[in-house]
Amino acid sequence: MDENIQIETRGDFGLWAIEVASQIVNEQGFELARAARDGTEDDIRGAGNALGQAITTALMEVYDGLLQE
Repeated sequence: MDENIQIETRGDFGLWAIEVASQIVNEQGFELARAARDGTEDDIRGAGNALGQAITTALMEVYDGLLQE
């Protein structure tokens, strides 16, 4: 998510969404699973919040890109 990409079609958007979802699940989903297995309720809450924030950030990046067009 650090590089700019050009989304010109619905298919481009779909590919971008799949890639971003994969990155988020790989990074934040693992932390949430680890917290659920080994952590406290605060650890789980923190990992869940981080997952939600990663999703929100990705969606806001797309929205901001749409406004620039």
